[in-house]
Amino acid sequence: MNTEILLDGLCFPEGPRFHDGELWFSDMHAHQVISVAPDGSARVRFGLSTWPSGLGWLPDGDLLVVSMTDRSVQRWDGSVLRLHADLSELASFHCNDMVVDGRGNAYVGNFGFDLHAEETPRPAEMILITPDGTARIVAEDLLFPNGTVITPDGDTLIVGESWGARLTAFDVAPNGELSNRRVWAELPKGSVPDGICLDEAGGIWVASPGSNECLRVEEAGKVTHRIQLECGAFACMLGGTTLYIAAAQTSDPDQCREQRSGRIETAAAPYAGAGWP
Repeated sequence: MNTEILLDGLCFPEGPRFHDGELWFSDMHAHQVISVAPDGSARVRFGLSTWPSGLGWLPDGDLLVVSMTDRSVQRWDGSVLRLHADLSELASFHCNDMVVDGRGNAYVGNFGFDLHAEETPRPAEMILITPDGTARIVAEDLLFPNGTVITPDGDTLIVGESWGARLTAFDVAPNGELSNRRVWAELPKGSVPDGICLDEAGGIWVASPGSNECLRVEEAGKVTHRIQLECGAFACMLGGTTLYIAAAQTSDPDQCREQRSGRIETAAAPYAGAGWP
């Protein structure tokens, strides 16, 4: 499967979401949230003083964005950015990816340790933020909880554990609580699940920066498709049957700003996106 470059010259694209016909993403080390149309025209939507990451929309149309280094989630109404939830007392290290469901519940993972200082990995938490901004821990002992999806019925949450090389599923209760933890799929040796997205056939595309690829995985671990890249694939998102891949040569903050090797690549996918991102 071949890819085409839609947009390049970025620092480090992350947290892609397809919304109103455009791909929205965080250019983490440029401190910006950007949208790009299918024709490659891009615009900066707003900036942050910290690192932005996961994105997701509330039912009222406001955009939530993870502010990584101060461990918070900010809320953007189209003109003003304000605090939605302070996670500094709950997250053990930098917050990262996020998924928002149809009720407006947001699920946020975090590193658990200082990745760039090469600390020893430690388990981390999954935090639930309800629409009023109240936050609580709903899962623990996850090995770098990263990209997350929710099935179309809203009943199952699946998260990529980057350091566990697996996709882990939970049942979702009406109040947002998670239970019945189980392995949804073990990934092939060398795969490091980062950003993920769900398609209408129930498969999950997994961006794996360690192996420079995106792979489509079905429940129990069958790999049906692979897309090889020239650099690390850090996140992916479906917009119709177009797979958008956020890629870069490195995730090191200083090198990202110096090299600006980040880019958005596209590929034709066998199935359209489905359900929550």
